[in-house]
Parts: sequence; structure tokens; C-alpha cells
Amino acid sequence: MKAAELLSIVLNALVMGVFWGPWVALTRSLATFEPSVFLAIGHRLYLNLAPLMTVLMPLALLSTAPTLVLSYGNQPTTFAATLAGTALFVVALVVTLAVEKPIAVQVKTWSMTTIPANWQQLRDRWASVHIIRVVAGVLGLGLLVAGAIYG
Repeated sequence: MKAAELLSIVLNALVMGVFWGPWVALTRSLATFEPSVFLAIGHRLYLNLAPLMTVLMPLALLSTAPTLVLSYGNQPTTFAATLAGTALFVVALVVTLAVEKPIAVQVKTWSMTTIPANWQQLRDRWASVHIIRVVAGVLGLGLLVAGAIYG
């Protein structure tokens, strides 16, 4: 049980770190970037993170299953906290797939000559929705840890 909890916490912490890092480093100042800087950052983030997160996010979510199965019925605190934490990471996944990834896919195709007139609106939508992922990730990880400690 502890090994399953540890694996789940580590994998979900990596996911949450990917949410947190860009928010701290970039998202809060995206509106100040010139189009060329925004494109360079957007292209690099997509190239670096898309392949990783395509594997890491589902793997991290699946890693909660053993804890849920092992705690069901005999460790209600662990089960409830893990289930709630997993649900928050599912929220982050839905936000990623429904809003953020489609915008990132668009941005990766843009150049300085093809950047659309509404690029700032798309940038701002991505940034405003990204905070949902950050909050969901922080709270979700906190619940996974709480379930492991207090369960």
C-alpha cells in the first residue's frame, strides 16, 4: 500500500510541477511578451512538454488506482482523499484536453507572418484557464499526500 501511495504521489507531483513551473515562470507575465517572444516560448513549451505529458498525465492518473483498490473498505480516509485528489487531477486533464492543448496546437503552427489577429485573446484564454490546472494540481497533490499520511 505505501509503495502504491509513494508512486502515485511522485508521479502526480511531477505532473503538478509541470503545471506550477510555467505558471510561476511565464504565465503571470505572458501579456508583456512581444509576439516573437510569445511564439518562441509557445513553440518550445509544446516541443518539450507535449510528448512527456502525453505519457505522464495518464500514467499518474492510473497510478492512483492501486491505492484506491487497496484502501477501499478498510481505509476510508485514504480512499476518500485519494479519490478526491484523483478527481482534481481529472479536472486538470479535462482542462488540458478541452482548452489548453488545442490552443497550444494552434500556437505551434504560427509564425510571425501567420500569427492571427486574435492571438492575444487565445493567449489570455490559455493563461486564465491554466490557473485551474495549477489549483487542481496543488489541491490534488495535497489530498494524495494527506491520504497517505492520515489514512
